[in-house]
Amino acid sequence: MRILLAGGAGAIGRQVIPALVAAGHEVWATSRSAQKATVIEEAGGHPLVMDVYDEASVEEAFVAARPDAVIHELTDLSQYDLQANARVRIEGTRALVDAARRHGVDRMVAQSISWIVPDGDTLATEAEPYRPGVMPGVPELEAAVLELANGVVLRYGQFYGPGTWRARGAMDAVAAHEGTLRPMARVVDFVHVTDAASATVLALDWPRGVVNIVDDEPATAADWMPVFAAAVGAPAPAIPTDLPPGRPVSNALARSRDWKPRFASWRIGFTSPDGGVA
Repeated sequence: MRILLAGGAGAIGRQVIPALVAAGHEVWATSRSAQKATVIEEAGGHPLVMDVYDEASVEEAFVAARPDAVIHELTDLSQYDLQANARVRIEGTRALVDAARRHGVDRMVAQSISWIVPDGDTLATEAEPYRPGVMPGVPELEAAVLELANGVVLRYGQFYGPGTWRARGAMDAVAAHEGTLRPMARVVDFVHVTDAASATVLALDWPRGVVNIVDDEPATAADWMPVFAAAVGAPAPAIPTDLPPGRPVSNALARSRDWKPRFASWRIGFTSPDGGVA
């Protein structure tokens, strides 16, 4: 297939491009800056400059790529600006869905997040409702993508590995060394960025709907923080006692569709030489 990948120079985009190419797809990947063209080319894609807030720019990207499917990996978190990221989820997703319709494209795979379900102890499935006060823009993103006949929403776990916040020398590694590492909740779910990419490629053939993409082992702060700190050479961390509960998430649906994560647990990924953390 001809694929238009929106967000090709980000942490997951750089992993998705070679995975798509290896699967036999042709990839046109966008970034906001022409300076990222080399990153996309080295990964095996054809670079396109696209401003998702400029309708003409989006139209030019679709005309150039002539896609059979769209993969939406756009985020705006380089400055951890949640308002900017919400705008991408709402306005950016709407722009991509509307352009896909104009060009007769009914297949889209889009990035969402798994930590949007109510707190609890049981494994959360894709059928869970949003928790109160869910992250801004997530419901709008998911609803827009599911307007398409073959829209697939991937609720990724928290990324780690090359190019993410949890990599050698990255934000969480620095925080671990400074003693300021703080999880989002007592229980979280991780996924290595290369495993997220492999699921994204498979999802091009999945039916419409929502799928959780997390590894096999939900992680408590007391378990994962010391392992991560040791992997990046930081001292043993203090485990916060005031964290919200969080919720373990099930990956049974993705596994039933032949997704097999290389790093089945964060314990393996954090400590493996190939995991990009240790």
